[in-house]
Amino acid sequence: MKLYPMKLIPATKDIIWGGRRLIDGYHKRGDAERLAESWELTVRPDGMSVVANGEYATRTLGEFIDAAGADVIGKGYDGDRFPLLIKLIDARDRLSIQVHPSDEYALKNENEYGKTEMWYIVEADEGAELVFGLSSDYTPEKFKAALDAGRVEDMLHRVKVHAGEVYFIPSGLVHAIGAGILICEIQQNSNVTYRVYDYNRPGADGKPRPLHVNKALDVIVNYTPAEIEALRFSRDVKPRDDSSALLAACDKFVVTRYDICGKVTVDADETSFVSLTFTDGDGVIVFDGCEYEFTKGDTYFLPAGMGRAELRSDRAVAIAARI
Repeated sequence: MKLYPMKLIPATKDIIWGGRRLIDGYHKRGDAERLAESWELTVRPDGMSVVANGEYATRTLGEFIDAAGADVIGKGYDGDRFPLLIKLIDARDRLSIQVHPSDEYALKNENEYGKTEMWYIVEADEGAELVFGLSSDYTPEKFKAALDAGRVEDMLHRVKVHAGEVYFIPSGLVHAIGAGILICEIQQNSNVTYRVYDYNRPGADGKPRPLHVNKALDVIVNYTPAEIEALRFSRDVKPRDDSSALLAACDKFVVTRYDICGKVTVDADETSFVSLTFTDGDGVIVFDGCEYEFTKGDTYFLPAGMGRAELRSDRAVAIAARI
């Protein structure tokens, strides 16, 4: 079986807080006037990437992996599902206040893995902010009382954000994307979210969206201010070399930003696939004598064992993830 760079067609999601940036600036298409999420790399029943080019064009990424074997995820990979989910998220309005459980809690209570994730800020309006943790005087009792009294916003730790910054979000950290932000999210392949507070707004059906307060209180971790600050990386992070900067590394994923001005080499060796989400610019991926065009908003899947490819562009940015 010949391995090659696979351009992916995403699964898209229309949610009440979505906007038009993904449609107008990143050539995404949905069934509505707004688009909240584009699941760029996904192998899930509720959203599946489709291969757009080459031998496996029109087949899902899951079908390719089933045919090729789990070694295209990483040699010897023995997980029971694809490990990552990668999204572009456009928040026209603020998202709900939420928290994700650990693997242990989620497997016990949801038959699903937990969720550790990271956000790369692609665009941010002036003054845009995130909810990133809780105030230092948090206790479960105070938090529950604040929820009951409609004062939970008083206990949230907020940070102003700028394009190019990185926020690492381990399970247990209370968080929310604010209005006016476009992010690239790399996360465990899980859709378990405990919604704590949703500003009393109605969902698409006109009714308030469900909350999961008791489960949230079970899993919230009281990170200290110093611990929260350590999870935040400045947009001025220094590259490892002229073209790449390590954005995040944990036992779930490793994420690198490539600033392409000329040529950059990426290696999809036997240990892991590489996903490439292009957040700016255009160019070509050169592999085995062939060129694969990319533009802002495209995502490619490079199967493990494919080998080295060159990214060529006068100016482009790629967010690369691997396990």
